[in-house]
Parts: sequence; structure tokens; C-alpha cells
Amino acid sequence: MEKVLMKGNEAFAEAAIRGGAGFYFGYPITPQNEIPEYMSHELEKAGGSFIQAESELAAVNMAYGAAAAGGSVFISTSSPGVALMQEGISFMCSSEVPVVMLNVSRGGPGVGGIQPGQADYFQATRGGGNGDYHVPVFAPASIQEAIDMIYGAFEIADKYQNPVMILADGMLGQMMEPVSLPEAKRMATYEEIRANKPWAITGKGPRSERNVIKSLRLQPDVLEAHIHRLFEKYDRMEKELVRYETYGEPDPEIVFVAFGTVARLVAETMDILAERGYKAGMIRPVTLWPFPFDAFARISDKTRLVVSVELSMGQLLTDVKAAVCGRVPVGLINRTGGVVPTPVEIADRAIKQLKALD
Repeated sequence: MEKVLMKGNEAFAEAAIRGGAGFYFGYPITPQNEIPEYMSHELEKAGGSFIQAESELAAVNMAYGAAAAGGSVFISTSSPGVALMQEGISFMCSSEVPVVMLNVSRGGPGVGGIQPGQADYFQATRGGGNGDYHVPVFAPASIQEAIDMIYGAFEIADKYQNPVMILADGMLGQMMEPVSLPEAKRMATYEEIRANKPWAITGKGPRSERNVIKSLRLQPDVLEAHIHRLFEKYDRMEKELVRYETYGEPDPEIVFVAFGTVARLVAETMDILAERGYKAGMIRPVTLWPFPFDAFARISDKTRLVVSVELSMGQLLTDVKAAVCGRVPVGLINRTGGVVPTPVEIADRAIKQLKALD
């Protein structure tokens, strides 16, 4: 397949269009501004509708409404924007409305900075809205992988009737790479929506009962039963959606854990460590929720140290420690505030932690 050179954000938008997105609601925020710009002139050409909302809060509620009517919806923002969307995400999970969301994350807290960050890990995997709910979270390490994830996320969202999040970072959004674009899917017609999404509020005729989509359930026993049914669905997600990759030497003395573009830095770090006489491996979670706990059960008995490498103060580290379950020491190599470590820095800090165990 022929490859084209594309900037990350523009490739993400094109992937959503080709994946069948019929509606996009967005608001400009760095470092994902190219996405609404691209959607503003390309989505209509494919037969879709673009609306620039007055805020991220408005955008998520517009998405909620369009998706409830059976539309195939894509929204994107960056970290503070996702914070504003949390109430709407909770509503969509409770109402079982499928939407594909992209967070091109930056540094925080608060407005923070515009440089890349991974401190939205808790926000994405735990959820910042109220109540018990889950959103599948996919973390691409390349523009091509992000394209493939976004393209396939619409089917996942529809299958489970649930929002799906792609957690990228500012580096992926702003870099350029050669990519292969998938074949464009045809947007669903009104008749196809009624046939394939019988739950949607498309109406069933003047003399038949109409669908009602809501998150309000005032009777405690009714709400409890609803939540238990949602968690039966989340249990299926944990069995069916987990993805991860492993790299490196057999029986490594150090195992790194990293996601997104940081995993690419760690891959180069592993080469540096090999040159210095150290055997290293890596677990790359591709789904952040569900988290790939099973991958850690396969860690070699010869492994002396597991290290979480991340652009935060240790959010991924929480799940890594839970997955390792005390079998070996767990360390942290991190930078934050938008600072990105070099592979050499990671290697030096890893060796220092290994030597501290002697």
C-alpha cells in the first residue's frame, strides 16, 4: 500500500473520517488544533457535519446528543479540555452511547503547558466523572498505530455501546511520519442507523413507543441493577480488549514498562544497555484500561528490577506495582512538565537503580 507523509493530527482526523465519522464537535486547544482545522474543510466533503463548539463542555454534550440519535461521532481535545468533558463522559457511559474520543495530551496540572505529557493517565483510566464506569483507553506509539486505532474504535464503541478513548500525546500530534491510510468506510444512512442501532432515539413512528436515552434512575434498586449490568459489560471488555507488546532479551535483568511515544525512547535505551552489557526487556501496554496485568505474570525469575518510564510523577507506576505484586522491586524513571528524557538519560538512571540493588 502506498504511503504518504502526514502530520500526526491531520492523520488522526483523516483516520476518523475514513472510519465513518459522520459528526465532529470540537474546540481549538494546543497541541491538537490541526484536527478541528482539518475536519472543518474535509469532513463535509465526505458527507459529514462539522461544528466548532463554544467550549469543550458544549462539544461533549453535542456529541452526546448526536450519538444518542445514532450518529457516528468523533471528538478530540487536549488535557484541560478532557477535564471539562468528564461529566459528559460519565453521562454517555451511563446512557450507553458510543463516541470515539481523542486526547492529544499535554503537561499539567491546570492549564499547564503545551508540551507533551502523560499525566492524564489517571484521568483516562480511572475517569474524572462521577459514579462507577469505565472507558476503554488505547495508547498508540506511532502515527500509523493511532490511525489504525481510531479507524477501528468506531466498531468497538458501537459493539459495547460505550465511549472509547485514544490517548496520544503532543509528540505524536506534532511529528510527521509516512503512513498508510485505510480504505474509507461509507457513512451509514438513516435507514441503516434504524436497522443497526435499534436503541437510538431515531423514532419508531407516531403510534409506537419511542426510545428514551437517560442516565437518571431515581430508584436505588433500579440504579444498582443498571450499574451491575454495566459492569458485566466491563468484565467482557477486560477479557476481550486487552492488548500489549513485549520486546527485548529472554530472561532480562531489567524490564521497562512504557506506553505511547515514551516506549519508542525506551526501545533505543534497550540498545544502549545492550552495548553496556545489560539485558533488558520491555512491556508496552497498548490498552491502558483494561490494563494488561497478565503480561507481568510472565516476567522471568531472573529479572531483578521492573521500571516504569513515564512523563508523569508515577501514575502508570501505580498499575505496574499492582501487576508486579511484590515479586521484584519496582522503580520509576520519569520527567514531567513537558520535559522528555533522552534514551541515554533513561539508560543512566536505569543502571544507577540496578547498582543500588547490589
